[in-house]
Amino acid sequence: MPEPASPPAWALQPLAVIDTETTGLYPAAGDRIIEVAVIAFDGGAVSDRWSTLVDPGKPLEPDVTQLTGIRPEDVEGQPTFAEIAPQLLDKLKGRVLVAYNASFDRTFLLHEFGRASRKLPQGARWLDPLVFAKELQKGQSGHKLGAVAKRLGIALEEAHRAAADAECAGWVLQKLACLLSDDFAVVLDQHEKWEATQEAERQVWKGRQHRAQGRGSSHALGHADADLPVNALGPAYPFGDELDPVRALYGRRG
Repeated sequence: MPEPASPPAWALQPLAVIDTETTGLYPAAGDRIIEVAVIAFDGGAVSDRWSTLVDPGKPLEPDVTQLTGIRPEDVEGQPTFAEIAPQLLDKLKGRVLVAYNASFDRTFLLHEFGRASRKLPQGARWLDPLVFAKELQKGQSGHKLGAVAKRLGIALEEAHRAAADAECAGWVLQKLACLLSDDFAVVLDQHEKWEATQEAERQVWKGRQHRAQGRGSSHALGHADADLPVNALGPAYPFGDELDPVRALYGRRG
């Protein structure tokens, strides 16, 4: 399909592209956000960049530093999530919310805002570029953010840091938008259907892994899968033979 010269109108509306770095995969078990970024897109271009480190109130494991480069001393003395929550909400207000593997970031944000007695913007629409990438790049090797970005000619300079990942995800959405309908209602409907199909496929894959490895010993899948949000296998969201570095690192715990 030939790529149009510019994205459709719906992709030019105000967007807030979000990314978080965390202490682990399980917010309900006490894992916390240690970095959050919001990159604003207006008219298909970056209009604002905002990011902050966050003191999680708990020690950082060495694997977190290995993955992100964020050290315990980097977050010590930084604002808590409750302290940055008002500014973060202001950055999200009135915008379509975008995140790569959105369920992961959304679930952490819901937990953090809940602790701070606040809520995400009511009725906000979410778009996940990963959902589109998995459909539009079927048969391609890998759907990690870096792999998808590379196929689209987008640079990812500092993977697993919130601002770099968020900006990259925003440009991925802009590129993929050119291959989607001009009608935003159609796009939202496709997003919902593709997301449900992909989750059903993941559940089939996960069931096969449990049967192959035995429920008592499938540590590679993590010891608290019931706590995982939908699709939350780290920013890369793999299944099948694709290894996710986030899952590999955090999966060794316990």
